[in-house]
Amino acid sequence: AAVRRILQRFVLPVDRDLDVVPLYVDTEDAMLDADKETIGTNQTAQKVNKAASRQAISSGTSLHPDAIQDRHRLRVEDSQRISLGTYFNGFPARNRRRWTNESTGSGSVSFDLTLTPFVDGGWYWFDVRAGDEAAVIEEATWSAEVPADRAEVGSVTVGITTMNRPDFCSSLIAQIGEDADVNALVDEVLVMEQGTQKVVDDPGFAKAEASLGTKLRIIEQGNIGGSGGFARAQFEALKGTSKYVLFLDDDIIAEPESILRAVTFGDLARRPTIVGGHMFSIFAKARLHSFGEIINRHRFWWMSPKSAEADWDFGARNLRSTRWLHRRLDVDFNPWFMCLIPMQVVRDIGLSLPLFIKWDDSEYGLRAQAAGYPTVSMPGSAVWHVPWTDKNDALDWQAYFHQRNRFVAAFLHSPFEHGGRLIRESLNHQLKHLFAMQYSTVELRHQALEDALAGPEGLHAVLGSKLGEVRAFRKGWDDAELSADPDAFPPVRHSKPRRKSDTSEIPSKPSQLISAVLGGVRQFRGTRSLSRDFPEANIPAMDARWYHLATLDSAIVSMPDGTSAAFYRRQPDQFKDLFRRTIEIHERLYREWPAMAQRYREALAEITSPEAWEPTFEASKKDVR
Repeated sequence: AAVRRILQRFVLPVDRDLDVVPLYVDTEDAMLDADKETIGTNQTAQKVNKAASRQAISSGTSLHPDAIQDRHRLRVEDSQRISLGTYFNGFPARNRRRWTNESTGSGSVSFDLTLTPFVDGGWYWFDVRAGDEAAVIEEATWSAEVPADRAEVGSVTVGITTMNRPDFCSSLIAQIGEDADVNALVDEVLVMEQGTQKVVDDPGFAKAEASLGTKLRIIEQGNIGGSGGFARAQFEALKGTSKYVLFLDDDIIAEPESILRAVTFGDLARRPTIVGGHMFSIFAKARLHSFGEIINRHRFWWMSPKSAEADWDFGARNLRSTRWLHRRLDVDFNPWFMCLIPMQVVRDIGLSLPLFIKWDDSEYGLRAQAAGYPTVSMPGSAVWHVPWTDKNDALDWQAYFHQRNRFVAAFLHSPFEHGGRLIRESLNHQLKHLFAMQYSTVELRHQALEDALAGPEGLHAVLGSKLGEVRAFRKGWDDAELSADPDAFPPVRHSKPRRKSDTSEIPSKPSQLISAVLGGVRQFRGTRSLSRDFPEANIPAMDARWYHLATLDSAIVSMPDGTSAAFYRRQPDQFKDLFRRTIEIHERLYREWPAMAQRYREALAEITSPEAWEPTFEASKKDVR
């Protein structure tokens, strides 16, 4: 027996935001980029084609704001042609063909369409051309014949971890509660309150709370990070009857329809499947930050597949003109700014690792994958969020968690006896930070390696205290003393002009190698006297590369988020001590890798169990103020 079920609805921007219109309605023509087979193997031709494929083709046409009559009604003026071959209104047939049991689909004018040829990629969409009079799209849906046992819509527990973002969090709660269709499938919205600026004190909270009523529950606990917050959502959801737990970051703007689509896809998947959304930039809302994430096992680092393009601007080049967007993209994990996890997966593989932040989502995806549960990053499901590229998490206190948790995840999941390239890459990064006078970052990363080598048994014990320890440790280091006031630093001064002062160009690989050799030699020489009190250069964040900083004894360096800067000074004694310890600990990592990998893997089921997490949650309550 089979029943017809709606898979996806035609939608328009909630608030008529013109910045996001290209994601919903396309008024431009299509100009498909060149096929790779046509370009061939010539590297120059490949580079030229790649650059050309990113060039804007928009002619400047736009949709009149009044054309958007409501969430599902669009007016098309006489003689106007528009396309719904867009991110939110195109139908990603390639994902449906690969991962679900759907057989056929139909549109609002009842077209029967097959999914058979879409195993490797492809979209469906429809265009509308008005005649002598304006036309109005009243409603459009994509539906399919599905097995009768898949007709029921799965229910959801939503988990939002929040930390001092009460306004964003209140708005997100309201988005969920005020959308009747989303509200209907939600069993409970859990807000894990871990901050001192409470969401309940936000002026918009009362309205948000009223939209959900008894479905909203605020859980106050100490700051045990994103992993502690989302693990709490899993823990609480295990007590209920929800089919899924949905993770949402507290600082996103959601497209509510994305939640419906994720649940529908999960309901119809061939096997229990983690369903994630994509991230658009909250600052440039038509720019897609990432279309999918994989883990390079040899480097053990997250990245986009080579067939994808990062930071894609749909306002400049539409979906119909972009060949790579029509290819199915398989992923290893989906970041937890939006991620739907079947409760069957949670019951089978456990809760998040107690990592505080960083690598909890990627490790969980790898763990699920190993247990036979795939992850799909679902086109047409997305949120708006601050892009990772606008953050400073490689240099500040977060560097500790990046380093420790990357090694923890690699101990658990690397297929290589000694971690592949990871140890060598970690050593290289330490040396680059040393040459760049980023001594606090080097020390934090060193402590992270020591803690990773201490084993999995202590991860729960330090979950609520490690952040405070890391932040306290950074105080007093030159590269960690930040100021937002440009006048807080002395002016640039040096005893003689520098031979090369342009830091805007990226040097060739041979030039970088020479910089590494000369920079290493310089570390064993004394510093120029003026450099102790006066910076030798002002270096913008985009130019603050190790090969530039290695030529200096001091510099004012701005941070990637653009809010502050620090006065870096070369310290030969610190360099020598950190260099020695860097070599020693990486040698130790290589020697102990097989034993550490076995130790972590044997402990994984225990430390991710609800029983291990429960006392951690209880202990964190003591920190609530």
